[in-house]
Amino acid sequence: MSAIKSSSAEQDTAQTHSNQSESLTIIDQVTESTRNLLQSNGFNDNHLSSTRAEPFDCSKNIHPCFTNQEGHDHVEKRSDSASSLSDKKTQEVTRNMNNSREDPLFLKKDNNGSDSDNSKQVNLINQLIEGPRITIPPSQLPIKSSNAPFQSSSTEKNKDNRNDCDNTLYSDKMGTSSTSSVEPVSDANKQPPSQAVVDSKSKAKKTPNDFIFGKVIGEGSYSTVYLAKEVSTQKEFAIKVCDKKHLIRERKTHFVMREKEVLMKLDHPFFIKLAYTFQDTERLYYVLTYARNGELLVYLHKLSAFDVPCTRFYTAEIVLALEYLHSLGIIHRDLKPENILLGEDMHIKITDFGTSKILSLDGSSENTEQKRKNSFVGTAEYVSPEVLNNLPANFGSDLWALGCIIYQCLSGSLPFRSGNEYQTFQKIIKVDYEFPEGFHPEARDLVEKLLVLEPVDRLGMPQSGGMKAIKEHPFYAEIDWENLPQLTPPKLMPYLPATASNPEFWGQELRAGFDDQRLAEIITGQSVDGSMSPELEELPVKVLSADEDKERKDKLRKQREENQFHQFVEDNLIIKQGFVDKRKGLFARKRMLLLTEGPHLYYVDAHNKVLKGEIPWSRHLRPEAKNFRIFFVHTPNRTYYLESRTSDAQQWVEKIKEVWTKHYGQDKK
Repeated sequence: MSAIKSSSAEQDTAQTHSNQSESLTIIDQVTESTRNLLQSNGFNDNHLSSTRAEPFDCSKNIHPCFTNQEGHDHVEKRSDSASSLSDKKTQEVTRNMNNSREDPLFLKKDNNGSDSDNSKQVNLINQLIEGPRITIPPSQLPIKSSNAPFQSSSTEKNKDNRNDCDNTLYSDKMGTSSTSSVEPVSDANKQPPSQAVVDSKSKAKKTPNDFIFGKVIGEGSYSTVYLAKEVSTQKEFAIKVCDKKHLIRERKTHFVMREKEVLMKLDHPFFIKLAYTFQDTERLYYVLTYARNGELLVYLHKLSAFDVPCTRFYTAEIVLALEYLHSLGIIHRDLKPENILLGEDMHIKITDFGTSKILSLDGSSENTEQKRKNSFVGTAEYVSPEVLNNLPANFGSDLWALGCIIYQCLSGSLPFRSGNEYQTFQKIIKVDYEFPEGFHPEARDLVEKLLVLEPVDRLGMPQSGGMKAIKEHPFYAEIDWENLPQLTPPKLMPYLPATASNPEFWGQELRAGFDDQRLAEIITGQSVDGSMSPELEELPVKVLSADEDKERKDKLRKQREENQFHQFVEDNLIIKQGFVDKRKGLFARKRMLLLTEGPHLYYVDAHNKVLKGEIPWSRHLRPEAKNFRIFFVHTPNRTYYLESRTSDAQQWVEKIKEVWTKHYGQDKK
């Protein structure tokens, strides 16, 4: 037996030396051919001698398994190990060891003996997948693909609208070390390799370096929104930036993925649109439509309340948006003025879908992996009773929020509001709210049909006539639903709703004529919107003379001794004071208004002896009298509605203008 093994070993060694000899012969032939080629191109023997080193030493590069008995035994051990694996694994190992020529990453020979283009295409694809990947929405793609990353049983027609979107943009666990993802080449796309390269490059362009990041325009619980400008087009976008580590730590990754999924489904003028998404090692980026005029909430704070035409128009746009959203089986679940933006044309753009829920047509959740108990989402003042009672989500939650928004726009306050969230929730569960005096009767009927305890009984639910029932309500009788997105929105102006004792008032509008009030506006540089001319600068207060300073000190000493409100004015001399009703929409609170040097406008809760606030004073402040009792104080961020209890509104306006002129209206020296 040993003699047989020895003979076999000798034969293997002889075969190995034979293979080596053949290899050396081939190398000598290649070397000779190379020498002839170089000589034909003008290289002499000196050049050749300096580069005549052997391409490689065959005896050093041949694996030991081909040159000795130990190597032969090594091969036998690998073979025995392979045979001990399962049939499937054995085939895989054998294919990897012995049939490497079949690997698509290796060069092949075609029928003509030339190199195949497969290797070149694979190398190009490997280059393209390096770096951040982006998602381009279907509306911006020139070619559609059959690969749809999101499949929904409720939106068959949206399957084609979601093609070519990189579903592997975000890794399953939001890893921070990966900046790219491999997308398999689809056989369905019968494009030439060059066209595939062009399309892939167009998807791999956007990175943070393609944008100039500006100011912060919004902040959320897991993201920050920046105003940004695209370098190539100079177009402005709002870019939402999410920190990956924070998302993982706070377990908010599902919010990010859900928001992306919802945004990819939406294609409507009343919703924010997704332009691109990309990522780097630390952050995720959503490139969104920039709503230039900001949040609807800012206008509510500034004006306190909207008039009926404005409320009717903007809530009608919300109704159309909800009709479209619900037709896709999506519940927003956090609808509020803060998440309703205004575009450059002053039409609404609804945003923030992190807490949304996607339902199928039968009302069940598509996210079947989330079988946990329904969690609370939304904002306390707008949340519906069923959410607080841990009942399944439904479209009624958005209809409840719509009722709260209509109430807030017309009255200036929320229907369910209290000192803390617990008390607010108790009012919501009991549907405990009241309408203030002067609330529009048709709007009241609509709100009463939306703020209903049982979701199925709310106007707009399928059981109650659907969204068509809301659109046919008398409050929206004047709305042209078909052309609403193309209509010009009504102008938002300072507005005071009517009460039993007062008519409704608007802020000053452009008007014809020339009177004392218009002359004062021209002299002081005040414009009709409450702002000042840009060339008007703040000037220092005039230095008092000795007699004026002595008179001031005497008045201030007397004020300290006799005036109970001196403690609230920071030792400033009070110029005028009096009780007013500080109005916010249809609600009013009695306050002591204090105009002082400085200048300052304080308002105090006289009953509880508490300083409630101060009207911010600047060169942009402008008073406006509406009648003997009511006057407005316009500031850049808000209009204050004040109703004097002694019918001296005109005197208040004159005194405020006098103090304003003293501080800001002097001529430059």
